[in-house]
Amino acid sequence: MSKVTSKRQVTVPKEIADQYGISPGDEISWQPAGDTIRVIPPGEVRKPLDREARLRLFDQATERQMERETQRRAAEPDTDKPPDDRGWKREDLYDRGRTG
Repeated sequence: MSKVTSKRQVTVPKEIADQYGISPGDEISWQPAGDTIRVIPPGEVRKPLDREARLRLFDQATERQMERETQRRAAEPDTDKPPDDRGWKREDLYDRGRTG
């Protein structure tokens, strides 16, 4: 994990720098990517994705998320109650706290 210095500088871990060919003095690019930041190594030019590519990536991410949810549900313990059974009904709220 890297820390940001008071001058807002970040150290690239050696393994990552070696893997992507980043050397001292190289310029890297920073690109906002939703809730994350994408670091573009030197010499790589990343054009913004066209609509079709973005939709394809979105569909792939949606499939991965659906697969994760399916796996999570399969790992949950089986209960006798249906998933939407909270153990109370809306009508129970109207009489809550009232006596008599």
